[in-house]
Amino acid sequence: MQKCLKSYTLQIKAIIKIRERRNKFLILLILLVSVFSCAKKESRFSKTEVFRYNEHSNITSLDPAFAKDQRNIWVVNQLYNGLVQLDDSLNVQPDIAKSWDISEDGKTYQFILRNDVQFHKHGLFGKDSTRKVSANDFEYSFNRLLDKNVASPGGWVLQNVKDFKAENDSVFTINLKQPFPPFLGLLAMKYCSVVPKEAVDYFGNTFRANPIGTGPFQFKLWVENTKLVLRKNPFFYEKDIKGNQLPYLEAVAVTFLPDKQSEFLQFIQGNLDFMKSLDASYKDDILNTNGTLKEKYVDKITMQTGAYLNTEYLGIYLDGEEKTSTKSKLIREAINYGFDREKMIKFLRNGIGTPATSGFIPKGLPSFNNQKGYSYQPEKAKKLVDQYKKETGDTSPQITITTNSNYLDLCEFIQRELQNIGLETKVDVIPPSTLRQGKASGKLPIFRASWIADYPDAENYVSLFYSKNFTPNGPNYTHFKNDKFDELYELSIKEIDLLKRQKLYQQMDSIIINEAPIVPLYYDEVIRFSQKNVQGLGINPIDLLNLKRVKKETAY
Repeated sequence: MQKCLKSYTLQIKAIIKIRERRNKFLILLILLVSVFSCAKKESRFSKTEVFRYNEHSNITSLDPAFAKDQRNIWVVNQLYNGLVQLDDSLNVQPDIAKSWDISEDGKTYQFILRNDVQFHKHGLFGKDSTRKVSANDFEYSFNRLLDKNVASPGGWVLQNVKDFKAENDSVFTINLKQPFPPFLGLLAMKYCSVVPKEAVDYFGNTFRANPIGTGPFQFKLWVENTKLVLRKNPFFYEKDIKGNQLPYLEAVAVTFLPDKQSEFLQFIQGNLDFMKSLDASYKDDILNTNGTLKEKYVDKITMQTGAYLNTEYLGIYLDGEEKTSTKSKLIREAINYGFDREKMIKFLRNGIGTPATSGFIPKGLPSFNNQKGYSYQPEKAKKLVDQYKKETGDTSPQITITTNSNYLDLCEFIQRELQNIGLETKVDVIPPSTLRQGKASGKLPIFRASWIADYPDAENYVSLFYSKNFTPNGPNYTHFKNDKFDELYELSIKEIDLLKRQKLYQQMDSIIINEAPIVPLYYDEVIRFSQKNVQGLGINPIDLLNLKRVKKETAY
């Protein structure tokens, strides 16, 4: 639009200079017609070739070294590539590395790179030029990830790496300190994307807003908190099975409406092509209590659901000198038996999610073993509370559940249920940042939390209970310690055989359920809503947005 305005302004000046005595009204008419024509073209373009979605949490960086949160990961995934990638079934697939070999001892990984991958076109590589990716670019990118001056939150991905080296332009070798079978899945994380040294050196700290990658889309415009625009990368290497170059879309446009109700209205009006997740502000308008679409939307929008590698739970802090009732296994079990997860999911989540009546490892991972966990047994819960009172002399045990406002309805439901089994329960609502600090510092006896897998292996989940991972040095927020668990964990991270490793994970999961340092609430589900003309969106258990194969029908 701005280019059009500039062009027509120059036209007007020329007309005025040559024909100064002409009717100014005629000139104004020419301008208005021209601008209208430009706007019309832009509107038609956006409807048929631009994928539009809203990110209610503002994107903070377009640098893959800072792709920590989903809001950043989604857009970084359109801009960058790594050695490997995950398909929608979470299988590791080639990306810039066309093949790889793993040594028999599981410590050495050697990757053979493609020779047709190019960085996005930019003046840094010469006028209107680009540059091929080499193994040296991965050596630079991995060193940058570990650079303390960069302070990337993703440096931990390489914590088990002994060294890495570009053998030549097309061979990249990584040596591990010890075998770690989930390592390929880690390399699929966006932290491990390749970036060009020239761009990082040139832009410095502003590389976050001037990204140059190899992905299906390239950077066009970012007005922070307002709009982000990506354009099709004409040099992208991937093709579909028919030999057509990806991506199909011409552009991606992201808005930043903070209000989820406004986002919903924009989607229903057709101004957005896609809407993620489900919010309490509109869930009853769009879904029935059984999780199906309301009749009025069946012919208008598409809904996709699938397993999500996310377990929602209450964590219980077991360390410290303070005497709390939750340090008793009797009370922890009573909480687990004392509320109806089925009812909670049906009425508070409109059927989206699976009650966590098995272990901590969620559905969507092969290590999920459907073991017998905690079901709703109020009479058993009452007996456990009574037994606690008798053994300790504490005649009125109390607990406090700390949460943020987004999960208040769930915690208040649990509160009401636990009151009925004789357990006095309070709910404390604090800001998300304060909640994160509190659970990391051990100041909260019971805290609501989520654990979303960073990579597709159950080690993600069992690592939360390994004693050497006590916060603040790791993710063990409960400070759970069990010698048998630690022994199994140390065996599992060295076990190369997949089936044997899964059995070790399941044994650890059983210990967690038996000792009850947590209260599993539900296994989350990915839920996506899209307009009927959107094709090829797909869905996956890590809720990664892949747009390179998405198409939009022209008639809608």
